[in-house]
Amino acid sequence: MEISYRTKKLEKSVKDLATIQKNYGEQGHKINLRLKELKAAKNLEDIRNMPQTKCHELTKNRKGELAINISTNQRIIFKPDHEQIPEKEDGGLDWNNITKIEITEIGTDYH
Repeated sequence: MEISYRTKKLEKSVKDLATIQKNYGEQGHKINLRLKELKAAKNLEDIRNMPQTKCHELTKNRKGELAINISTNQRIIFKPDHEQIPEKEDGGLDWNNITKIEITEIGTDYH
């Protein structure tokens, strides 16, 4: 999957494992693993089928965003990064055709 970041600062915070660990502490290894899983995925459906990520769509004031688990409370938040967001006929996301995402937050606890 193709990944971009909302800001250059966010992108620089995950440039390599040492930087990830410096910026995110004990969650560094898990963040690194999730980013590798996202990069290796062909599309969002691949991520959805990995039980460990618990990939899910957000609701209410975060509608249009998705999240994957880092830990019980922390998430990587992202959104599809397509000019026209792939949707099914019923209006839901077409997870098979989402191949580009933009990461907007890392380590967020939105609960």
